[in-house]
Amino acid sequence: MKVFMTGGTGFVGANLTGTLLEAGHEVRILTRPGESRRSIPAGAEVVIGDPAVRGLWQERVADHDVIVNLAGASIFSRWNDARKKQLRSSRILTTRHLVEALGRGSGEGKLLLSTSAVGYYGFHGEEVLTENDPPGTDFLASLAADWEREALADRGLGVRTVICRFGIVLGKNGGALAQMLPLFKLWAGSPLGSGRQWFSWIHEGDLAEIFLFLMEHGEIDGPVNFTAPEAVTNEKFTKTLGEVLKAPTFLPAVPGFMMKLVLGEFGDVLLKGQRVAPHKLQDAGYAFLFPSLREALADLLAKE
Repeated sequence: MKVFMTGGTGFVGANLTGTLLEAGHEVRILTRPGESRRSIPAGAEVVIGDPAVRGLWQERVADHDVIVNLAGASIFSRWNDARKKQLRSSRILTTRHLVEALGRGSGEGKLLLSTSAVGYYGFHGEEVLTENDPPGTDFLASLAADWEREALADRGLGVRTVICRFGIVLGKNGGALAQMLPLFKLWAGSPLGSGRQWFSWIHEGDLAEIFLFLMEHGEIDGPVNFTAPEAVTNEKFTKTLGEVLKAPTFLPAVPGFMMKLVLGEFGDVLLKGQRVAPHKLQDAGYAFLFPSLREALADLLAKE
């Protein structure tokens, strides 16, 4: 198949591109002028353009069978008004412009795989959340709901649309794990706040394979939780990561008030979390490569 991708220069996009190419698909990655292309695997074609701005790049979209929408500024930062505006515009405008581009041709037989996040559900403590649950009311949940609404605007075009609600992606070359490792290697890893908040995660290998699975299963549409079957608490994640690294985690938990002082509103995302289950994938018969956290970390950290 011919695949058009936004956000392909990030660590998730680079990993997914490699998997798509290995599976025999053609991949074209929308890249902003001047943006580094070092992470783009050989064999992928580059299309120049800014997805947040309408342009000639939109004329290329309708020529593809699959559109993968990964673009969006990272949420891992302190949120002020300017940052919140950037988080919204990088997601809403990109998705709106992709849907507009799809409307320039026939949508029949095309597939839009548009990213969202488990933050869509808001904070529910111990409750297990599935694709049937409604959105929350905090900033991240509202952002995810608006983001998804833009993607679903293409349904009148005949496009099959899958909303990919990512958990925390664990990978070798970036993301949350890369930020954690330096502290853990110094034996300075510790739980965050109470440590009882749930941590829904996915191994980068499963994430890429799920995209292939969805491309092959035309009966699946709407929201899909990209999370491993074994959600864990932050305390268990911390303990398991320390054990896999053989780095003791004996320090006291980082106080919640300190995290909120440093990270502001974003601190709540790390201190509350969600317990999310991948019901749609399991019902459709997807077999996880890394269903447990210990297996996933052992694979990712094999050379550490």
